[in-house]
Order: sequence, then C-alpha cells, then structure tokens
Amino acid sequence: MNNTGLHILRSFQKRWQFLLVLEVFLYALGIASLSYVLSQNWIITTLLFITLSLLLLAFKKPWGVSQKKVSRYLDEHSKSLEYSTELLLSPKEELSRIAQLQSHKIEEQLEKIISKIKPKVALKRAFGFFFILVMLASLCHYFGHSTSFLNIPKNDSPQELITFIPLDSTLTKEEPPRITSQNLTIQYPMYSKVAVHKTTKMNIKALEGTKLYWNIVFDRAVEGVFFDNGTSEISMRRNGDTYGASTELSGSFFYNFRFTADNGTSYSSELYAVESIKDEAPLIEVKGLKKFTQFDVTDEKKISFQSTFSDDYGIVDAYVIATVTKGEGESVKFREEHIPFDSRWSSGAKELKLDKVIALESLKMVPGDELYFYIEAVDSKQPRANRVRSETYFAVIRDTLDGQFAVEGTMAADLMPDYFRSQRQLIIDTEKLIATKSQISKTAFNFTSNELGYDQKALRLKYGEFMGDEAESGVQVSQTAAAEESSENSDQDPLEDYTHDHDGSNEHNLVDHDHEEESPSEEENEDPLEAYVHNHEDPEASTLFAQSLKSKLRQAMAEMWDAELHLRLYKPENSLAYQYRALKLIQEIKNSARIYVHRIGFDPPPIKEDKRLTGDLEEVITRQRTKQAKKSDEFMAMRKSVTRLAALLSKKIVITSQDRSLFKEAGNELAILALKNPGNHLSTLQGLKWLSEGKQNSFESLRKIQAGLLKALPPLEINPSQNNAYRSEINEMMLKELLNNE
Repeated sequence: MNNTGLHILRSFQKRWQFLLVLEVFLYALGIASLSYVLSQNWIITTLLFITLSLLLLAFKKPWGVSQKKVSRYLDEHSKSLEYSTELLLSPKEELSRIAQLQSHKIEEQLEKIISKIKPKVALKRAFGFFFILVMLASLCHYFGHSTSFLNIPKNDSPQELITFIPLDSTLTKEEPPRITSQNLTIQYPMYSKVAVHKTTKMNIKALEGTKLYWNIVFDRAVEGVFFDNGTSEISMRRNGDTYGASTELSGSFFYNFRFTADNGTSYSSELYAVESIKDEAPLIEVKGLKKFTQFDVTDEKKISFQSTFSDDYGIVDAYVIATVTKGEGESVKFREEHIPFDSRWSSGAKELKLDKVIALESLKMVPGDELYFYIEAVDSKQPRANRVRSETYFAVIRDTLDGQFAVEGTMAADLMPDYFRSQRQLIIDTEKLIATKSQISKTAFNFTSNELGYDQKALRLKYGEFMGDEAESGVQVSQTAAAEESSENSDQDPLEDYTHDHDGSNEHNLVDHDHEEESPSEEENEDPLEAYVHNHEDPEASTLFAQSLKSKLRQAMAEMWDAELHLRLYKPENSLAYQYRALKLIQEIKNSARIYVHRIGFDPPPIKEDKRLTGDLEEVITRQRTKQAKKSDEFMAMRKSVTRLAALLSKKIVITSQDRSLFKEAGNELAILALKNPGNHLSTLQGLKWLSEGKQNSFESLRKIQAGLLKALPPLEINPSQNNAYRSEINEMMLKELLNNE
C-alpha cells in the first residue's frame, strides 16, 4: 500500500470532517446567541444549542465522509488524477504492474494539486449567518427588546417602593421600617409559551391561571407580615430577611401588605390591583360556503371552502364534524364522522388558513341523503381547553331517482297495483345495459333493449289506468286504427327473435277488443244530458286525479312513450333523457299529493244569542290586586357611608366600631365597581380600608373619601309611587265607588 498517497487522503478526510463540524457549530451558536438575548435564560439557551447541534450533525453527517468518498470527490474535481485515486487505497501487493505504475503517477500528481482542492463545505455561508444573528442580538440588547417576542413590556421605569402608613397616626415619633427590595415574579401557564417575568410594579395584568410570587425585604426586623387579598389574610413566609407570598390567579382582586413593628405599631400599605385576563376562545371564519347546498344526481358533489382561525395563545386542533342522515321518518339513521382539513399546519399557531374539499361520494352518500357539518377549533388552554364551533351547514343530494308512486290525499281511492316495474328500476337497468354494451353480443343487447321497452310500455299502461285510458297508448284509438294494427300483426313480426310471447299475448288484458260498429244513428240519438253528466267512459274525464295532477301525469306518460320508442329501436342512450323527465314529473306528483289535517285547538263555547250585545255586566266580577315590588339597593352601605361621613365632618365625632363595620361593607361594595373599572376608585377604596381598620384621618381625607363615594355611586332610578299628600276622605270614597260601580 502506498503510505504517502494514503496519508494525503486521510488528511483531506479529517479536514473535511472538521469543516463540517465547524459549520454546524456556527449555525447553532448564532441561533443560541440570539435566543439568550431574547430570553435571558441560560438553561433554554444551552438546551437549544445542544438540540440544534445534534440535528445539524445528523443532517450534515461528518462521519459519513469515508476515504472512498474522498477519492471519488478528488477524481471529480481534477482530471489529472484520471479517476484512479482509489488505487491508493489498495495494498501494493494486490496491484498489477500497470496498476502500480498508475498508482505511483497518481501519488505524485496528488501531492501537487491537493492544496488547491477544497472540501464541499458552505463555510462562508455559515460565517455570514453567524455574523448576522450576532449583530441582530447586539441590536436587541442595545435597544432593550430582549423580551419583545414574549409580549411583555420591559420595565425601565424607576423602582416604586411600597410605602407603609401607621394605622394609629398619633404614633409618629419613630420612623417605620422601610422596604429595601421588592419584586413580583409572574409565571404564566406553560401552554402560553411565555417565559417567567419579574417586575417591581405591584399593579399588574396577567393571564388567568398565572402563578404570582411576592418577595419583600425590610431594612430591619419586623414581627409579622401579612398579605391581605380582600377575602383572606395570609401570613407571609419568612426566609432570612425576605418575606414571601404566592397565589394562583383565578380572578381580579385588590391586595395590600400589613406588618407590626417591634414597638407594637401596625402599619398598612396602599392598595394594589391585580387584573385577571381570560384566555379568549378561538375565532372561526368560514369563506366560500353557503348555508344550504343542494346537488342533483348528475352534479359534481363536492363542497369546498376556506376556514380562518385565530387565537391569542395558539390553536392545537381544528377539524370538521360531519353527520350523514339516511332514510326518513322513524327509519332515519345517523352517522357522524371526524374529518381533518386538507392543508398541513403546525399545532400552536395563532393564525391559520385551512382549505377543505368534502366529496359527498367519499362519505358514501346516495340520492336522498343529507349532510350536516360544522367546524370546531380547540385552543391550547389547560387543563380545560376552549372549544368553539361554527354554525351548522347543510348539503343534500336530491332524490330524483325515487320513482315510487304513492296514492295519497288527492286521490279518491287507493287503486295502486300490487307490483310493477318502477321507472327508477328501468333507469338503473338502462344505464347498466349501456355500460355493458361492449361486453355482450349485439343480439343480446338488442334483446335486452326490447325487453326494457316492453317494461316501459307496461308501466305506461299501468299509469294509464289511473287516467281512465282504455287503450294501450293512453289515448282512445279508432276502429280503423285497430283494424290496421291487426292486419299488420298478421304478417311476420320482425322482432320475433328478440321478444317473448307475452309482448303480444297480454294485449287482450290491456286493450278492449270488443268494439262494435258505430251506426250512423248514434249521432242522431245523442243523449241530451251528455253535457250535464260525468262520463267515465271518456278518458279525458274518467280520472282519479285532480285536474292539476292530471296534466302532469299525461305529460309523464308522453315521455314514457318516447322512452319506449328509443328502447324498441335499440337506442337506450337516447331513451335515458325521456326516462329522467318522466321520473321527475312522477316525483313532483308524489310531492304534491299531501293530506292537510285541520289543527286541533281550542274550541270556544257557543255564543248565547239572547245575551249577545246586551251590555249586562251584573254577573261580571272585576278583580284587582295591588302588589308593591321592593327592589334592593346594591349600594346601600355606600349611601349610608356618605351620610355618616357628613356627620363626622360636621360634628367631629370619633369613629366607632359600628362605623368601621359600615365602612368595611361599603369598601366591599366599592370593590365590585373598582374591579369593573380598574384604577378608577383605588384611592377611595384605600381610604375606606383605613377607616375600617380604625385609622384616624384628617378632615381633608374624609372629604375626599366622601367625594369619591358620591362619584362612584350610580344615579338612583326613578321609582314612581303613590302620593298621599293630595288625597282626602271624600276623594277616597269617590274612588272606591268608581271601582265598585265600574
């Protein structure tokens, strides 16, 4: 084996592998640098760097650069090597004389050109990508947009420390303990994909389900620190000099801190507001879809539409719920299917545009079936996701092939024959015959077509019975025409090879052959009552249908006649159009034959004519009942507090325990209004809380609290009531008599 040539190949192989690893490192390091600037989290950055490195290494596969791959690469990039580099990989003893000479030649040539050939690595592009991301991270850090992608504003304002006021204002000789450090940690739910955020502001807005952690540090020791959220008072946990409290946000509330100093003085902080933001349900907008869609049998039965979804924290699932109904009446059956969208999308996206094409045939729908469907979307909220659905859309395939004729309300009697071949069966058999035309012989095709023509004829004659027809054509024929037909039948029938004997043998059952010669005296002996009676022997008059249905059925029979003609001529393709038109007319007749039943309702008693319009009201008793509806005042404590504050301001009396209870109840009522309008009544609520805790306030602070209550109170509703100031005994008697004699 040629050691020099093999050493050159191995060196080139290692250099190629190193450059591939360097390329992967530059890509991963650039993305990790930007991630750290945006998240300020070493753990996330490290995990991201390792993950990207492994994925890129699996994509680049530096271990896949073998010596054979190197030799082939060198052969492709230098013609002087004459595609003989692989000779350097074989032992010298295994090579022939000519191969050894060629190997020595390639080795010398390889030493000259190896420095000019570069491995297949996009190192410049990796350096450019790394440089761009590092510059972008530097700009984000410089302009303070480190957490802009998390939708959390950066807190650049100076720290506003919590201030405490003693509950007893007379003890002001000693300076109270002060806050040296404070922070509020906001941990959003995991599904929101928002990183943990810290702030020194105590008034915040956060997503429902967020965990809040308060930590405060005093400049000197205090006895007990309490966290008051309006409904309960929690003792804050002590860890060295730090006091902490935590809660999971389930609704908006107000809170403050309270502690007791070493000298026994109680201090309370101002009120702060926490506003809870609910996770909104997804929004669905459907475009290009009608509320109701109807298809004919020959239409392309497809429904296409586009759905737009949007959510504040991401959508995890979106699909179509379709319900197919089959049958009607008590035999209806339902089948529900879960249909995904055609477009590909990633879970967690905040906005989606998805397309969908629903093929009714793929749902195994046949004429007469109905489809009800709606779109449903699910967001990423946990533990219970928000589900929202669109309005319901409908689609139906019209049952034009339902040719079963029904005798219903507009018919005088049910004279439908027990069984005969329906128009729908004829259409199905005709289409089947056309489809198998190339598979059967011409004789069999003509025979089947003629048989279908006979069935069409039998069906037409059956319907003719309801029209009162006595001739097979549906119209009475003359004796001359009958004689001509009998003479024609005497000759040899050209269709004898393709028909059964029943095509002619059953004619006597359908046609009345007992015709007698018309005598000239019949016109002279015309019945004078003919114009005034209903002649059942006349096919135009003898019918069981109403006149509105008679014309439609006559038209349907005409279409059957034409369909039979083309079937007899061995042209079933031309017959289908007439069969469909006949079937449509029969369907319209069926739908119009409905029975309308009088609705059962209240049947009033008969009117007594001797009492009607007499004006006698002696037995009529007038009943009158008066009830006073009392409406509770939701802000009664606030109104009483305004009155009590006016007394305190005028008489300068001391606040009692009853006053503290009243002010506490008024604060609870005002808190309801403050939650609806955060920040509007915070100072008034703070003043009421201090009053409920027994803190003596100045004249000016009491006046501000009273003004704040008056501003927060809603206006009184006008409640009309009876005024007894202008009533006298005479007026009362007169009104009583009027009521009795009304």
